[in-house]
Amino acid sequence: MIQGIGASSGIAIGKAFVLPNWEWDLPEQKIDVGDLAREFERLYEGIRTSKVEIEQMKDELREVVGTEESYIFDAHLAILDDPVFMNEIQGIIQRQYKAAEVAVKEVIDHFVTMFDLLDDEYMKERAIDIKDVGNRLLKHLLGAPEITLPSDTQPFILVAKELSPSQLVHLNTNHVLGIATLVGSTTSHSSIMARALGIPLVVGIETKMMEDVIQTGDSIIIDGDKGVVHLDPEDHLIREYTELQHLNNEATVRLKGIVSVRPVTKDGKEMELGANISSLKELDVALASGTNGVGLFRTEFLYMDRNRLPLEDEQYEVYRTVAEKLEGRPLIIRTLDIGGDKNLDYFELPEEENPFLGYRAIRICLDKTDLFKTQLKAILRASSHGKVKIMYPLISSVEEVVAANKLLEESKQELQAEGLSYDADIEVGIMIELPAAVMIADMLAEEVDFFSIGTNDLVQFTLAVDRMNEQISHLYEPYHPAVLRMLKLTIEAAKRAGIHIGVCGELAGDIDALPIWLALDVDELSMSAHAILPIKERLIRLNQQDSRSLFEQLLQCRTSEQIHKELSVFQSKLDILDKASSLH
Repeated sequence: MIQGIGASSGIAIGKAFVLPNWEWDLPEQKIDVGDLAREFERLYEGIRTSKVEIEQMKDELREVVGTEESYIFDAHLAILDDPVFMNEIQGIIQRQYKAAEVAVKEVIDHFVTMFDLLDDEYMKERAIDIKDVGNRLLKHLLGAPEITLPSDTQPFILVAKELSPSQLVHLNTNHVLGIATLVGSTTSHSSIMARALGIPLVVGIETKMMEDVIQTGDSIIIDGDKGVVHLDPEDHLIREYTELQHLNNEATVRLKGIVSVRPVTKDGKEMELGANISSLKELDVALASGTNGVGLFRTEFLYMDRNRLPLEDEQYEVYRTVAEKLEGRPLIIRTLDIGGDKNLDYFELPEEENPFLGYRAIRICLDKTDLFKTQLKAILRASSHGKVKIMYPLISSVEEVVAANKLLEESKQELQAEGLSYDADIEVGIMIELPAAVMIADMLAEEVDFFSIGTNDLVQFTLAVDRMNEQISHLYEPYHPAVLRMLKLTIEAAKRAGIHIGVCGELAGDIDALPIWLALDVDELSMSAHAILPIKERLIRLNQQDSRSLFEQLLQCRTSEQIHKELSVFQSKLDILDKASSLH
């Protein structure tokens, strides 16, 4: 077994095809002064041809996974237009009299090394984009053929050192059962695309030279849920995974049967089950799962993978499309949440010792008011096309809410002056992610129409644990007694104020946590589209009153281990009751 990271769920069983590295070792190649013009023309022709190919791939991807994921290739086009990148190449040709391909290779290596040394996962992932674009340009300068996949129709599992978006876009999902890569992360462009395409993916395989371990034609199993690769699996393991595939398929069919069922407990508690989305493709999956609406629309994707801020009209068109597709269901749009681990290539953020506690989210928006109002006006305009709501992230004080709402009022007045329509009574809410917000939740509730608990950051900040830090990630415990008390305080404050209370962090889609949300009488859970039906299936089997009794027991627990044990016992009892009722 080879351990990696599960980046796209699912199981694949089949033969490996190892993708050769798309790289070249180029000898030092000097040119004469009289050849400079010819080298520059070769470079410019290579750039033109590369741009045409990238535009074609963007169009192909748009047809398969939707418009938003196709924006990935805007970042590739931006690299070819980047003056710093191009000036470096031109400078080497002109000053050192090196051939165009040698200059391109040197600049690629320089930038990739520079980004790899940065202590920033997002920037490290951008190194793959630069390498992808540079290698495409090199291919044209060298006249090299594309690396091709097997031409027969036999499905295979793709194995590679790394997989670039431009390679992934050409994959035939009928032929590629799964993918394993030596490097990569769950937030890389290729991982995002693999999830959108529904291809199981394991990244970051722990082995020095994967091509020496896995050979083309080897029998392997990819487990995208556990993040493991089984090489030359024994017959019993193949049988186990084949049975697991069969059970997964059966579960998928069973869950489709409850798409139109109302999410109501046995004793009548109805809970809205919404979706967290970043793109129209995810919205389509959510709608197919019977979502009650969108509880969190992450707008960061509109700002990423491009070379400038999106215009008001560009944002409006996307928000309007989502609102119209929801056909009256609620759409909660979170305002821009960058900083921390989410950066923009063209928006320079200050160097910070601890960016998670620094200049990010609402703090940036209240500082860069033009940027903020552009987004607010786009959201307001979309509100005339559906039940749109606005949500501010990372709120820590009443002053921040007041300041944000003041800018919202200014945006309304500007739209009115322009003669553009919007919902004058649009609802405004905040994310509860910080302990400070929990402790003044009663005050904040007087300023807004709804709360949505962002459990990821709330757990992180409550426990002072960076869940991405491998040395302490085991301390990131959503079922910590302190976290349960934070949740109870927040929800009770919302209930007393009579405002809507939802949850949009990962814990919203955790089946084990469902009795907690029922006990606290949460109005809405918003989660990954793929989690909606499993949560609904569990919800309609539960009683709210039983959940309340359980929660009283959980509040008496002194350790996370005890809480997990109580939840496990509760689930076991539920399974026994279900089996008994099925016999009758």
